[in-house]
Amino acid sequence: MVNKKLIERNNLDSVLNKYREENKKIVFTNGCFDILHRGHVEYLQKARELGDLLILGLNSDDSVKRLKGNDRPINNEIDRAIVLSALECINYISIFDEDTPLELIKIVRPNILVKGGDYKIENVVGREYSKETVLIDFVDGYSTTNIIKKINS
Repeated sequence: MVNKKLIERNNLDSVLNKYREENKKIVFTNGCFDILHRGHVEYLQKARELGDLLILGLNSDDSVKRLKGNDRPINNEIDRAIVLSALECINYISIFDEDTPLELIKIVRPNILVKGGDYKIENVVGREYSKETVLIDFVDGYSTTNIIKKINS
């Protein structure tokens, strides 16, 4: 399946150059987004509202496994990317294999770097490559871990 929103890292800079030339405000965020839920959707919508386009760095399967454990991800990276690409608020998705999105952030050079409210600004990876870093609070009661626990109980 061809997905116009899924962009390989080595093509990302050339895709984003036209937006930079038009002085569009580029927003970047990242995550695993293993089982998409309301909290994810509201977070992504709020991130998109901060600028003209939203670039999502999506952790690869190997990256998720290293961060979350051997029983994750539940959904593979292509399935997660396809589901996320259905959201209007996301313009482009790029999958990364590292534990952090630093190398991807260096390429994107976002105007605004967005992370969840569980972070502290000084701990946000790549903040030195963006003009601004914004923390967005999570929607209470929604998490992939809680969904998995509920399914297993």
